Amino acid sequence: MADTKREIERKYESDDSGLPDLTGVGGVADVLDKGLVELDATYYDTVDQRLAAAGLTLRRRTGGSDAGWHLKFPVAPGVRDEIRAPLSETVPDEIAALVRSRVRCAELVPVVRLRSGRDVRHLVDAEGMLLAEASVDAVTAERLVGKGGSTQWTEIEVELADDADPAVLDKVDKRLRKAGVRPSKSPSKLSRALEQTGGRRPGAGRLAKPVTAGDHVLAYLREHREAILAYDPGVRRDVPDSVHQMRVATRRMRSTFRTFGAVLDPAVTDPIAAELKWLAGELGVDRDQEVLAERLTTALDGLPPDLVLGPVRERLTTWSNAGHGSARDQLIAVLDSARYLALLDTLDAVLADPPLLKKAAGKPEKALAKAVRKDFAKVSRLITEALGLPPGGERDVAVHEARKKAKRTRYAGEAAVPALGGPARSLAKAMKSLTSLLGDHQDSVMARRTLHELSEAAHGEGENAFTYGLLYGREEQRAASVEAELPGLWKEITSGASV
Repeated sequence: MADTKREIERKYESDDSGLPDLTGVGGVADVLDKGLVELDATYYDTVDQRLAAAGLTLRRRTGGSDAGWHLKFPVAPGVRDEIRAPLSETVPDEIAALVRSRVRCAELVPVVRLRSGRDVRHLVDAEGMLLAEASVDAVTAERLVGKGGSTQWTEIEVELADDADPAVLDKVDKRLRKAGVRPSKSPSKLSRALEQTGGRRPGAGRLAKPVTAGDHVLAYLREHREAILAYDPGVRRDVPDSVHQMRVATRRMRSTFRTFGAVLDPAVTDPIAAELKWLAGELGVDRDQEVLAERLTTALDGLPPDLVLGPVRERLTTWSNAGHGSARDQLIAVLDSARYLALLDTLDAVLADPPLLKKAAGKPEKALAKAVRKDFAKVSRLITEALGLPPGGERDVAVHEARKKAKRTRYAGEAAVPALGGPARSLAKAMKSLTSLLGDHQDSVMARRTLHELSEAAHGEGENAFTYGLLYGREEQRAASVEAELPGLWKEITSGASV
């Protein structure tokens, strides 16, 4: 079974390959010699190095205290999450699943072998507690694909101990720099090995600055295609907020295809948008359940104990757990499906060879502004229609439709910010406020629907349904409050819109 460790470390280069005395630095009371460890790691990737291009490393390592399979995801400079699985001859299924969005149907093959002689030092405080591990690694790297090749180097690595103060690394860094030690130019040993045995490391190139309308639209699409791929492993690991973020990225791509139909040929992008809608819907099953459960639990917690009649909390917990479990199983099946992987391939293909129309070559100020204004006009029409309806189911539907179009306008504004600047940024911010307000209204609609279902189930079991009715009434009041606030917010937005 795989487990996760947050790895915080810094890598350095030194001409004399030595580690200066670190006693007294950052609370280090003693430096303990832990001896020499021989490490032998084989790194796996696709032949075209998709993992390396995304900054991911997958290795099978023997030697040391943590022999096994290690998959590392970048979190921030010098910070990575390491997923570990026991040693085996082939890539463990749980590890392979976490890179499926990158690898898809390609084969994972050995690409680099790294053998390191690691001279280890433990930096401890006055009580003997480990603050960090410093090591001098003599590395031999052998490329296993293409024309092969080998290289050698020595580096210093300092890794923060679990629960230690990160300030320790800053103080050690200062001491190392004074001793002539330089930060490594490569983020990982694998990256350095690939660069020194086969030229520029994968992913090192930089995209040109957007110029045309098409450039700006494609830049936004690429950003959120990458977000889908990046959040996929978190969804599989049930990382908090990962489902929501992946769903948002999916919606942003779909909205961009729909909004900028004058830039990208809808005949090509409409079928892709339909598949993105499907994916967002599948992601939404789990996300909607999560939001509802949190909302209802918070509302229940806010009631005085004497108003909670019957096993309301137990029934809500059972409903929440059952819904999450079944939704999650379905979602993992979706992420492993041929349909999802085909969608990812299609996104790659359309971004590599985009179906640009004539207006894509024009100045972004004109084409993007026109598309954003068109979306805003749709929001205006839907808000006016919703405000003209009496409270009830028909108005609920109209408000929800306005919310969806407001989200689309927000995403259009975001895509246009690099080209249009302040006006687009202000519009995106205004649409965010609007969708937040209307989102509270839609959450109330869904909460009332769920409370009604829970109430019927409780009544069928002979339980008191009073508390469900009380919560239902409070949700009605929240929706009414949103509807009362909407005209003023909309007036404020329309008076300031200037894209």
